Amino acid sequence: MAQLTLKVNGKAEVLEVEATSMLLYALRDNLGLHGPRFGCGLSQCGACTVNVGGVAVRSCVTPVSAGVGKEILTLEGLSSNGKLHPLQEAFIAEQAAQCGYCLNGMIMQAKPFLEHKPNPSEEEIRQELSNNLCGCGTHLRIVRAVQRAAKAMAGGVS
Repeated sequence: MAQLTLKVNGKAEVLEVEATSMLLYALRDNLGLHGPRFGCGLSQCGACTVNVGGVAVRSCVTPVSAGVGKEILTLEGLSSNGKLHPLQEAFIAEQAAQCGYCLNGMIMQAKPFLEHKPNPSEEEIRQELSNNLCGCGTHLRIVRAVQRAAKAMAGGVS
């Protein structure tokens, strides 16, 4: 066991974990965060996606030690002062959730993407999210939600 300090959603968290254990388990089991989900455990579905140092990563295959010294952002950390992030608002407005299992991954994959590409085409959005699986088939609503969030994040109307 190792004592590691992670900065998660803006707060320093000291954890007693195996340094080789996966970040997903530290976030869920040690910190009680339920945004990142266990899906496949093989980095293939995207349900576990979090942002580490501003980059979308699959936490089910990322060692917890890889998060030391970097800002880790989960779905729970997107909202601030009781206000939802434009991505969260857009996913609600577009009714992009059916079962909701993929939403964490879709939103956490889209956040750094929109920060680097504020006015993406529909094809670019589809390409960015292509490795995040949605079994319910709400892909059209998810794409519309990302488009809506892009406008809102650029200062447009959501």
